[in-house]
Parts: sequence; structure tokens; C-alpha cells
Amino acid sequence: MPVPTHREPTAATSPGRGAPTRAHPLGVTLTGDGADVAVLAAHADGVEVCLFDDAGRETRTALPDVELGVWHGHVPGLVAGTRYGLRVHGRWDPERGLRHNPAKLLLDPCARGVEGEVALTPEIFGHTVGEDLEGDLAVADLRDSAPHVPRGVVLAPMPEALRVLEDERPRTPWSDTVLYEAHVRGLTQRFPEVPEAERGTYAALAHPAVLAHLNSLGVTALELLPVHASTSEIALRRRGLSNYWGYNTLGFNAPHAGYASAAARDAGADAVREEFRRAVMALHENGIEVILDVVYNHTCEEGPDGPHLSLRGLDDSTYYLRDAGGRPFDVTGCGNSLDFAEHRVVQFALDSLRHWVTEYGVDGFRFDLMTTLARGRDGYSPDHPFLVALGADPVLAGTKLIAEPWDVGPYGWRTGQFPAPVHEWNDRFRDGIRRFWLTDAREISWGHPAPVAGGRGLPELATRFAGSADTFDVARGRLTSVNFVTAHDGFTLADLTAYDRKHNETNGEGNRDGSDSDTSYNHGVEGETTDAAVLELRRRAIRNVFATLVLATGVPMITAGDEFGRSQGGNNNAYCQDDETSWIDWELEGWQRELLDDVRELLALRRRYPVLREAGVRRGSPIRDQRSDLMWFAEDGTPMSGENWHEADRRILQVLVDGRDRGQASVLVVVNGGPRQRDVVLPSVEGLPTFQPRWSSTADRRHRAAPAGRSLRLAPWSVRVLATA
Repeated sequence: MPVPTHREPTAATSPGRGAPTRAHPLGVTLTGDGADVAVLAAHADGVEVCLFDDAGRETRTALPDVELGVWHGHVPGLVAGTRYGLRVHGRWDPERGLRHNPAKLLLDPCARGVEGEVALTPEIFGHTVGEDLEGDLAVADLRDSAPHVPRGVVLAPMPEALRVLEDERPRTPWSDTVLYEAHVRGLTQRFPEVPEAERGTYAALAHPAVLAHLNSLGVTALELLPVHASTSEIALRRRGLSNYWGYNTLGFNAPHAGYASAAARDAGADAVREEFRRAVMALHENGIEVILDVVYNHTCEEGPDGPHLSLRGLDDSTYYLRDAGGRPFDVTGCGNSLDFAEHRVVQFALDSLRHWVTEYGVDGFRFDLMTTLARGRDGYSPDHPFLVALGADPVLAGTKLIAEPWDVGPYGWRTGQFPAPVHEWNDRFRDGIRRFWLTDAREISWGHPAPVAGGRGLPELATRFAGSADTFDVARGRLTSVNFVTAHDGFTLADLTAYDRKHNETNGEGNRDGSDSDTSYNHGVEGETTDAAVLELRRRAIRNVFATLVLATGVPMITAGDEFGRSQGGNNNAYCQDDETSWIDWELEGWQRELLDDVRELLALRRRYPVLREAGVRRGSPIRDQRSDLMWFAEDGTPMSGENWHEADRRILQVLVDGRDRGQASVLVVVNGGPRQRDVVLPSVEGLPTFQPRWSSTADRRHRAAPAGRSLRLAPWSVRVLATA
């Protein structure tokens, strides 16, 4: 059935011609007796702004003018607090990316407030579907979707007391930064000191007990999983689950209402906004920056047969990526991909990013699947306009910008290839450290020699410790690598030591989802055990991994709960588990409190010794000639030779991070990555006569100062840290 291309004005529909506007920023701009509205709908025949009163009655105003694909005009009565949506008229020809259907109320993607939920009903689809939500794309659905979809909410300017002040920002240097990746709900839902009504909310992030934990740990930046307004995929909802992680964005400029306290949700979008802003302010007051994990690579509208909620109905052919034949092209694995070869898409993302910086005061962003954001007509380019703009934009260039440097499209893995000022998640660090301490350990325990090639053994460990010189161009700066071993996606650190296989059955996908190669090692028993020997090996492995992460060159990122051994029961893809699987349990056992103390000590060492934060960065491969600030020694205290690096049975390494030329203390990290106790001779270096014990991954901490050249007994599978002062 054809869809009418334009609706004639009626009593409820007026032309809405006010004073002409000179600029047309996308979204709603309050002015005079209403607001100026601008909407990108480059292939539409008309756009209506739909206002809803408290009784849900709808009044429509047609935007009168269009310029370069942007429909714009002044809408009287569109004032702060108004609920609104959009209806778009035009052709229905999905094969050509024309999916205009005025029967469907669309969310303004620039809305600063979002209220309401997406109902699981056939009306939310632009094409006709049955009760099974399957149907024919060629046939437009003429049922009104308004009762079943969220509204945008017009918000007044932020109250004066909550305005962002530049001097409130911690502005922590990259060299001092310690990232802590967390989920708003998961971090605080079970936090005992937080009042029950606030648990799992933005308000909880500002609670003194939560802030005290972050400060005691040494965290300088809280990296939050997505807080943009989102909804859950159709398939998940049909299984009775939800997208807990939130990587399914609906509104790009509005905080997700589901993370606000009940009182704020009841009060409306303005209260939700204020609650999130107050959380940012409290974190800033405690010296903690706020980094948002943002999803601009795809939207919640899923594949071509997905729901019709916002961008799809506005301008499908502009917003969404298509191949040379005009067919939808997905490089994200989520059903759709935004097309960053279109300058309007670049503009849309930049406007949104600036909004979060200027309106809420956030300090930076981690970009989900960032390769998609740098794809032009010929694929990925480090000179892509979006990347150039990030580095040049006066608002964004001074924020912390972190790439997840891959997507699932052709040639999507781009670690090490993003330009400054972007920093990158270093998956080579993640995999290399896991292999050395976990999968190599499994091979050795089975009586197999551990490989020393292909990202294995001491060469790999040393390269990652030294800042991944094989991956990052020295011109990009000393701390380009964001080092991590775990993230929200995958096993927790405790589960890496307790499971050889994923256990994702509760996700409802037959255990087919999630990674099949987590480079983990269960130490002989799958899952929970009371075997004291196995538990000791697991807990020591956690400490060894943490020591490598915290002491290595780069910016460390810790996943919330790893600091005390949080488990997800072997689920390595808990994206749909909004329950105790994902929520952090803060009732700690004795061994967890001990582990937490160890992690605090390691991070305190990183703060105490500047050489651990600045020196040794990409100073050559450990196999080639060395610069003086990183020196590599064998177990007999002599410098490592080229032959030493390739000996399969060699699992002892000493690295001296030398601060002599800057008048700083030096740090010696001694690694035993093998199954036997070994005696190690401390290196003799001019001007460094004595080493003081500072940390050990073993339970025995009764160590005295040791002179250079003295033999030191090292437990199997252990790390020892010493310093000259």
C-alpha cells in the first residue's frame, strides 16, 4: 500500500512559518515563543514536528523550509518540558534507501531528553509485519507507532549551579592516568554502603563509599559503558532478556533514563540529566575524570528488517552505510553501520561529542568499533575527516580520545594505525600477557615447551612491557597504548584463571556466542574448586597479570571488580545478563581483600616511581641494541643476548627501568614464568649498589634489601619488584 508523500495542513497541522533562521543546528534550539528545529531528511518530501500534551494529544507542525537536505523552521509552543517526535513524508522504496513513513513517530536523534520505552509490537516497524514480527519490506505499514515509542523532551539550559566550569576538570596527564572500566548499574547495584534506592544509578556514582573505593585504589578515570539512551534488540526481548551493556543506542544526546534513580525518572528527563551531571561533578571533586564509552558505529534499528525508530525513517540512505550496489553494508556485526563517508554523519557525531563535553563536563571518550568511524569510500583512512576533526576541534582535541581500533568489516583490524591524539586499546598487549602467564603455563604444565615465536615467550612479554614498539609509531607519543588484559567483553580476570571454556548457556544462544579463544587456563580444574593448590596457582596468576599490567609502559585499564577477583561464572559474553552474573559482589572473602591490597600496592608503586610511568617507551626491541632506560638481564645477572631471547626453556627475565640519567630511583622487575623455584642473580649496574624489596606476587613478603650481584630465590610463577630507593 503506498504511503502519502505529504499531508495537507489541517486544524492540527499548521505551516508554522516564523521568523527565518540564519543557522540551522540539528535538533531543537529554544528561542522566542518556541524553538527553531532542524532535521536532516535529505530525500524527504516533508517533515512534521509532533508535540504531545500531558494527555498524549498530538499537534503537528510542518517544517516549512529545506536547505541542503535539512528541513527547518520555527515551531511555536515547543518550549522546555515539551514531549515531541517527528514524522517524515516521502517515497517508500526500501531497496533505494527510501523509507519514509509518516505513520511512524520518530525520535529526534539529537533530542537532549528521552522518555518512554520501545514496545515490542508490530507497529514499531515501518514495513508490515505479523505478530511474529516478520514481514515484507516492500509493503509499508500504516498503523500509528506513536503509542509504542519514546518521545524526545525539550530541555532548558543547564541550571547555573550545574554549568560546566573548565577549572573543575581534573585534567590528569596521560602519564598519571589509570582507567577503570565499569557499568553504571553493575558497579553499584550491590554496593552495601549505597542506599538501596540509589543502587545501580548515576546517583550512586557520587556516593562517598564508591568514591572512596576508587580513590583508595588509585583510579584517575572512570570509563563508563554506554550511558546514551538505548533499547534492547528484538531477539533479546523475545528471549526475556535485555541489552545490559547498552551498546544499542537510540538517543545520542540524552542520558539513559534506566540508570537514573526512581525519583529522577518519575520527575522526568530534566531530573535524569541533573542526576548524571551531579555524578560527574562529584567524580571531578574527587580528582576522577569521566570517560564515556560511545557507540556511533551503529544504532538500535538493527538490520534492514529491524524497527523504524529514528534515523531509518529520517534518511536511511544518508545515515546508513551501503555498498557500491546500493545494498546495506554491515561492518559492525550489529545489523547496520553508520556511513562516515557522509559529511552529515561526521557532523552528527561531532555535535553529539561536543554536547557531552560542554553540557555534562565529561573528559573523554572510548569509541566502540572506531574503525567504522574512519571508513571512507575506499575503506579505513588515518586521514579520515572525522579523525582530522577530532584532532583539530577546539572542544574535543583536549579530551581523552581512545579507540577500539577494529571492526568486523574488510581490513577492520587497525591497532597502531590511528593518528594522534587518539590513544588505542592494545589487543596485542591483552593477548600477549594472557599467553605468557596462562596458556604458556598450561603448555608447560602438560610437559610441552612454551613457544618463543608468534607472540609467545620472553620476547613477547618484553615487547609488551616496553610499550609495544612493534605496534605504535614513536611519533604518536610515549603512552599511546592503553594496556588491558580484560574488558567488559570476555572473561573476568579471575575467570581467565578458572575456566578453559566459556559457559554462556544463560544467554540463550546455545553457548555459541562469545569468544572461543580467551587464552585462559583453569589450572587443572574447570570452575569452582576447594583444591588449595589450584586456588593458590590461580590467585598467584591474577597477581602476576596485574603486576605486568600496572608496571608496563602505557596507560593501564582495569575492569571493575578484577581488583578483587570478581567472577561471572565463566560467562565471557554477559551482555544480556542484568543480574548477579554482571553485578559486582562487594562482600569480599579474605583472599579477595588480600588481592585488593596487592593491587592498591602496585598502583601506589606506579605513582611513587616516575620511571614506571614515563621511561622505557619504545626504546627499541628487547632483542636489538638497548637504550639506557630499559635494560634486560638473564637469571645470572648478565645482559640478555640475542640467543637468550630465542631459547624455548628460558622463562626468567629481569628488566631494569633505569632512572639514573634523570636523578630518579630505578625499578627492577624480576619474572619467573616457569614451574620451578629458581635462584636469580641481581644485575650489577654502576651507581645501583642495592635493591630494596617493594612487592611480590607470592605470599612470602619477608624480604630484605639485597646488594647487586646477590642471589635472590624466586618462587615458581612469580613476579618480584625491587627499587633503588
